[in-house]
Amino acid sequence: MTRAWMSWSSGKDSTLALQHARAGGDVDVVGLLTTVNSSANRVAMHAVRRSLLEEQAASLGLPLHVVELPWPCSNEEYEERMGRAVSTAVADGVTQIVFGDLFLEDIRSYRESRLAGTGVAPLFPLWGRPTRSLAYEMVDVGVRAVVTCVDPAQAPPSLAGKWFDAEFIEALPASVDPCGENGEFHTFVVDGPGFRYPLDVVVGDIVERDGFVFADVLQRAHLASQIGPKGHDARVQNPR
Repeated sequence: MTRAWMSWSSGKDSTLALQHARAGGDVDVVGLLTTVNSSANRVAMHAVRRSLLEEQAASLGLPLHVVELPWPCSNEEYEERMGRAVSTAVADGVTQIVFGDLFLEDIRSYRESRLAGTGVAPLFPLWGRPTRSLAYEMVDVGVRAVVTCVDPAQAPPSLAGKWFDAEFIEALPASVDPCGENGEFHTFVVDGPGFRYPLDVVVGDIVERDGFVFADVLQRAHLASQIGPKGHDARVQNPR
């Protein structure tokens, strides 16, 4: 059986790709690989708190391999740090990295070129599947996710903080890919295939920053700790 790491965004595409990679019975996913903005301590673009990322990994029962990225981060710095992560994967006996990419040829080509010669091959279990049917499949298999980031140039800002379900998919404008593959929106998964238990979260503040709209997601226990004895709400108002 092939040992693999999952390129883990914390979102719905990664969750379904993980399930598909495991379904064939010949891929053993033994870890999650995620990039984190070290200045903000959040998953890049998804703006998910690191504590939630760690809770996902715990629920999935998989070790989390975090690539710390400075902000701003040059492409050279990104590739150097990712190269070190791939070397760690090789040392762990990993020969494949699973990606949740759907149809963007330039992204796939980039991943293939960066992994060429490393001893690690990319695996794209969802590649080329119609994204509308994939979106409904995610819902049908129990993926429960919340929209954490929206590009208002491509999708309605009001999508931020909404739950990704059948009603959400049906209400999307025709110009928005049902899986958000063009970067229209990003999600955070709280339950789904492989999860041992669901994450208990609430949607907090919704803010606009750097041209994107972000919904802050908090663990319910963390939220309770942010409310002072007199009811003062000390939550971060501007998630980074």
